Amino acid sequence: MASTEVQSDSDDGMDEFMDQFKTQRYKNAFTENNWEEEFGKVPMFMKSAPEEIDPQKYPELACIQSIIHDEDRSPVEQAKSLKDEGNAYFKEKKFTQAVVAYTEALKKKCGDQELNAVLFTNRAASHFYLGNMRSALNDAAAAIKIKPDHLKALIRGAQCCIELRKFVEAIQWCDKGLKVHPSDKKLQELRAAADKHKRAAERDDRKAKAKEKKLHGEKEALLTALKDRGIKLFQPVRPRSQSSDGEDEDERSSAALAELSLDGLSSQEVTGAQVFLDEQGVLHWPVLFLYPEHQQSDFISAFCENNCFRDHLTVMFGEELPPWDTDRKYHPQNLQLYFEDKEKETLYQIDPETSLSKTLKHKRFFVKAGTPSFLVLVKGSSFQKQFLTGNKVHVL
Repeated sequence: MASTEVQSDSDDGMDEFMDQFKTQRYKNAFTENNWEEEFGKVPMFMKSAPEEIDPQKYPELACIQSIIHDEDRSPVEQAKSLKDEGNAYFKEKKFTQAVVAYTEALKKKCGDQELNAVLFTNRAASHFYLGNMRSALNDAAAAIKIKPDHLKALIRGAQCCIELRKFVEAIQWCDKGLKVHPSDKKLQELRAAADKHKRAAERDDRKAKAKEKKLHGEKEALLTALKDRGIKLFQPVRPRSQSSDGEDEDERSSAALAELSLDGLSSQEVTGAQVFLDEQGVLHWPVLFLYPEHQQSDFISAFCENNCFRDHLTVMFGEELPPWDTDRKYHPQNLQLYFEDKEKETLYQIDPETSLSKTLKHKRFFVKAGTPSFLVLVKGSSFQKQFLTGNKVHVL
């Protein structure tokens, strides 16, 4: 009787449930818009595994995963399941997830050395494709430590060394592999490639050292030429409190000369040119002519130290005057040159017939930023008179 009542209740309940469809829609049913998405959550119909398994979103898959990772199984079985999971991720090129799966498998410490060697090798492959070459190399080494003749680990170790430009080590990995796999073509190809890269690297290193030696020699020769001529590079003036008692101008100039280095010749970064010493031992300087009246300038990339200023002024203001000279007064015979001693607030007038070398040797001339600069004014002009007012002027 009881059974009949249960059946009757069940039937009555089902009838009531089915009657609801006549008056209201089933809330949890698939729709035309979401049925593909919902089917995608069912393990049987999944095209690929999700990167993260949310039990709320993928309850069936989470249940299956919990069965796979059942702690009641032996460490070997768990490690194998995790290895298969890592392999599946690897085939889908989800290398980060593959690394995680292989790492979890290794944490099981299953004691199966053959399996552990495979796990290290597979994780090395995942790291390799992620670009983690050092981690990949470490895993390949761990696999070889367990199983010295593991071919895939030997190949992976050689590949990592080549990517890391450790060509000697790459050859060692290949030689170790070829002892046990003498006919393996991949190892043979890797060894040939590593040897080729090694010889190319050694050749490049020799060239770099030879170039460095040559540049060092040129710098030393240039420094010697500057010191022999007594040319001074601009040095920041030390505060008087830091100067030695009784230290005079000549002593400070000597100290600056003693500390002369190419660090002060930084013009190449700004102008693209730098002082150089030619094969005849002659210096060629980048030089700036400044025209303060018009806020203009001229740049000479290689002013031979033996040339006089007149030579360049004749070229720049000879047949054709610059367009900014609207008054047409910048003729060579009308121009006067000066260099400025900012520390002494003094201008030194230079004879245009003087050579650059003689001017640079003057005790109050300091080369700033590797580029000697000179002011050019029109003799007798109102601007010259105004410009020189308040400045001490020495005629050389």
